[in-house]
Amino acid sequence: MDLGVCVASQIDDLDYPRRCEDLGYSHLWFADSQMIWSDVFATMALAADRTERIRIGTGVAVAGTRPAPVLAAGMATINRLAPGRVFCGVGSGNTAMRIMGHKPVTIAELDAYLAALRPLLDGEEVDYTWRGRTAPTRHLMPDAGFVAFEPRIPLHVSGFGPRSIGLAGAHGDGLVLGGSLTPAVVSSLRQLTGRVDDPTFEITTLTTMVVLEDGEAVDSDRVKAEAGSMAVAGLHYAYEQHAQYGNPPPAYAADFWDDYVAQVEAVPADRRHLHVHRGHNCWVEPDEERFVTRELLESTCMIGTADQLVERLRALEEAGLTQAMLLPPLACKEKVLADVAEQVLPRL
Repeated sequence: MDLGVCVASQIDDLDYPRRCEDLGYSHLWFADSQMIWSDVFATMALAADRTERIRIGTGVAVAGTRPAPVLAAGMATINRLAPGRVFCGVGSGNTAMRIMGHKPVTIAELDAYLAALRPLLDGEEVDYTWRGRTAPTRHLMPDAGFVAFEPRIPLHVSGFGPRSIGLAGAHGDGLVLGGSLTPAVVSSLRQLTGRVDDPTFEITTLTTMVVLEDGEAVDSDRVKAEAGSMAVAGLHYAYEQHAQYGNPPPAYAADFWDDYVAQVEAVPADRRHLHVHRGHNCWVEPDEERFVTRELLESTCMIGTADQLVERLRALEEAGLTQAMLLPPLACKEKVLADVAEQVLPRL
């Protein structure tokens, strides 16, 4: 079991990637929500130059905003800086696309995108369809020092429903998803990918982790401060699924769902996409603090004593989870990661 860090890409936070490496984390997943954070490739390039061992990749790049040849060239550029340490995570754009007022790419679009991306990441030629025209494309000067397609760049696909999870198995080297998973859910995910007997196929979950003090409540003020931003981001995602697909409210939000939806939908529809994801995984907006309940925290984050967290991670590993990716809030990210590195990581 690896513990990685999801980075809210911030161009001038130059010490953070090296700090994660020094603490013993295995991966840096740089988020690609373009209208929230700094550009992911500029940030990854600086991190690659300032680290030595930790793996670096997109967490995850957005298929709807980065044509596959462009994404492949960007990843191969970072692979030139940090050969053998680079991976590519890609998804449909559940946050990045919605913030611009657009839906994520469809399953069919993502399938075609991944079918082109994997060979492009290997430096191969593909027939690529863009703007209604299909033509062969490849990197014309792969050996001139501009990019590096070797060592091979692993591909991790973000999937939340059965079909997108199936695409991860069909095209990728790993599956990325979010939430506080159970061993039973992890086992079912392996079935959905079709890669049950492939020990090299990875499953990574995006969450965060808080190590409780003796006798501390799961919903203490400290826990809310250190996990609330991840919890509320889960609520934002649940609303988007409700608004687009009519999905029922998740059980953890049953007690306040109507109140939350009314608050969101008081914003005019043509401006709502600029409202839902405020503070995304960085902080909790004041008007949403009341929704950070114990049930929400437990459903989206890993919270427990050091013993409980180690036991939980071992059970998830036994079921097939290969990595937990932690995204703590900006204000206390170093403290959260240091707590986990000191009390949990050495025991895995």
